[in-house]
Amino acid sequence: MGLSLPTGRDPLSVRRRVEAMEALLERSMVIPGTSYQVGLDTLVGFIPVIGDLVTAAMGSYIVWEARNLGMPKWRLWQMMGRIGFDTAIGAIPLAGDAFDVVYRSNSKNLRTIRRHLDRHHPETRTIEQ
Repeated sequence: MGLSLPTGRDPLSVRRRVEAMEALLERSMVIPGTSYQVGLDTLVGFIPVIGDLVTAAMGSYIVWEARNLGMPKWRLWQMMGRIGFDTAIGAIPLAGDAFDVVYRSNSKNLRTIRRHLDRHHPETRTIEQ
């Protein structure tokens, strides 16, 4: 049984894809012995420079989907700024890796998209668990 994501361009399909990407990047596994969740953004970030660039590209997909929703350009720039900041600080050895654990640019960008969808496409609302 595999994960099946919607492929449509409708707001609900976009919401589900963005939520899945954010979960993969920020919350796909738990640090053993704790309840703290991390994702590929943290793990791949341990690979100097390349890891941060890969996760920046994956995070940019979230912004691309936001653009397809018709979000204002200033919001898109704000979201790209978060990814750029995360990438720049994340590239610093050790300190950047610790930073990646706590600064979740993709989660922040998902919240921005959710606010937009809740305001402009209320039918996509889901009950948060």
